[in-house]
Amino acid sequence: MGSPENLIRDHLKEVKAYSSARDEFEGEAEVFLDANENSLGSATEAFYNRYPDPHHKALKQRWSEIKGISTDRIFFGNGSDEPIDLLIRLFCEPRQNHVITMPPTYGMYSVSAAINAVENVLVPLTPDFQIDLKELKEVWNGSSKLLFLCSPNNPTGNLLSREVIFDILRSFPGIVVVDEAYIDFSSEPSWIAELEHHRNLVVLQTLSKAWGMAGIRVGVAMGDPFVISMLEKIKPPYNLSLANQTLALEALAHEAKKIGQVNVLLEERDKLKTALLNFPLVQEVISSHANFLLVRFDRSDELFAYLISHKVIVRNRTRELHCKGCLRITVGTPAENHRLLELLHSFA
Repeated sequence: MGSPENLIRDHLKEVKAYSSARDEFEGEAEVFLDANENSLGSATEAFYNRYPDPHHKALKQRWSEIKGISTDRIFFGNGSDEPIDLLIRLFCEPRQNHVITMPPTYGMYSVSAAINAVENVLVPLTPDFQIDLKELKEVWNGSSKLLFLCSPNNPTGNLLSREVIFDILRSFPGIVVVDEAYIDFSSEPSWIAELEHHRNLVVLQTLSKAWGMAGIRVGVAMGDPFVISMLEKIKPPYNLSLANQTLALEALAHEAKKIGQVNVLLEERDKLKTALLNFPLVQEVISSHANFLLVRFDRSDELFAYLISHKVIVRNRTRELHCKGCLRITVGTPAENHRLLELLHSFA
């Protein structure tokens, strides 16, 4: 396992972060004439004429309190997609280094690698959607800078083996990124507790799923303080708007409501799974630790089109590896789930 300091791209070690007007002032002030903002206010009724905090101090403090980690281990981005992209830019030399992904999995890892001209080496999950450790170890080498693991996985919903991930953390030559977008729907512990023991671990989470804030695009990367400091250095100076930071803080002030909604969705997930297993055209429902179910159907393409014709939209994953005949179904409200089941009855 290499240290993060030795894994980053050489030229970034000397890069100086953009110094914003807000970086050059600390303390209280009454008159701000430093950032060429509109001093008269905004075109809206609300006041958004001032630049936001580029370092998201209030957000980091609140997230620190919720997750029990220090603020120097926390990075906020424009969704999880921004830290995914920044991690590739931080560690991978284009056309020299590579990332490893394990399909079927979240598609933005490969998209971000392609945008940055970084090779994506594919090591498929096994047919039961677990890590093929033997194959993985045969593939990685000194050019392997990032390994992306999605757990609970998207589109399958299952957890990847904890024992295998521990083995990987001890031996992988680069950075291991565990994407926990759906961890709030799982009974298993987050990998956040392991950050202090593994400098090569980065954990991704998001406000988009359990917190119900997909529309504001706020994601979180947590890791070694050095890695986090480098992400801060190379990010755009104001990557989270004032509106987004304000709404994120509002959401984080209502943790009890989030927990209540998660519990309702877990109940609905179990009910939906039980109901689906009673349909003859359902071959399999993958055990899920997320807010969706991957379901293998007979005549899946026909069913997908039928649902669309009745204005019910699910995700067709049948062309993903090991997912032939599979539709991914988000757990909806009780009424939405009932409507889905009604249509399955009429289709059958």
